[in-house]
Amino acid sequence: MTAAPSGPGRGAKRTAIACAGLAVGMVGLAFASVPLYNAFCKATGYDGTPRQGPALAASAARTDDSMVVHFDTNVAPGLSWKFVPEVSRVEAKLGETKTVFFRVQNVGSAPSAGVATFNVQPGLMGGYFVKIACFCFNEQTLQPGETLDVPVVFYVDPAVRDDSNTAHLSEMTLSYTYFASKNGQPVKATGAKSGSSETKGDF
Repeated sequence: MTAAPSGPGRGAKRTAIACAGLAVGMVGLAFASVPLYNAFCKATGYDGTPRQGPALAASAARTDDSMVVHFDTNVAPGLSWKFVPEVSRVEAKLGETKTVFFRVQNVGSAPSAGVATFNVQPGLMGGYFVKIACFCFNEQTLQPGETLDVPVVFYVDPAVRDDSNTAHLSEMTLSYTYFASKNGQPVKATGAKSGSSETKGDF
């Protein structure tokens, strides 16, 4: 019976296979890193990203404590939309489910699509602001003059009072920015100045 060949040639082959496997794995990780990071942020509230989850039981709400939630709306250059909340702020009992509507209107002369991104300030509040339902990241296409009302349903987790970094806070801001979009992804405005602009008005 002939013994299997061994030596530097076989070792080099194994090394080459291992390196190829590592390269494929790194490419796969690169493609997966963005959705994994987004999923991590949504699950933990990291970097001011609101968590996503179901509503709390009514018995979990704290009627003796609340948080004032301010709403900030912006439209990036390149999108001829008006975007405003129905109210500028609400006082939410901790754990209480709240629904707030926002109105978007295409004030341009042609159909256009937009998608909204968001964050919470202070950033530490991201882990305690829980979205039950939201229009964010859903691409909307509006005809000239068309108006659409979109809701966000949320609650502020009572656990905010158990965290020494947030226990003292009584106010926070939920900020949205609408961007022109294509295939559900924000696109950079052409011929627009860098930065963002605000397009607001009466609800």
